[in-house]
Amino acid sequence: MTLTLGMITMDSLDPGPLARWWAEQTGGEIVEENEGWFYVVALASAPYRLAFQKVEDPTPGKNRIHMDLTTSDLDNELARLVEAGASEKEQHTMGDFRWVTLADPDGNVFCVSGTH
Repeated sequence: MTLTLGMITMDSLDPGPLARWWAEQTGGEIVEENEGWFYVVALASAPYRLAFQKVEDPTPGKNRIHMDLTTSDLDNELARLVEAGASEKEQHTMGDFRWVTLADPDGNVFCVSGTH
């Protein structure tokens, strides 16, 4: 038997705004709103979906799992994400490879890599 990734789910105190933020940033679309407690975002560029579920007490501290996203223009995408409400945490370079660690408006950490 083989596992297939179907969805990446994030906990949130208020999942609606976070689902809308990720839909806007990825060119996705909210395809399910389950009475305000569980939102599903279909991505235009991936076969899996993002989900956002309401919890009373999100796990504190650093994420144990995060998303790695790519772009063809890292500097412009970084500026766009920060303008949209992400916060930049760290920039990294390893040889010719460059990536930036950010946090979404709820503090969920993700990375974006690409060229400059």
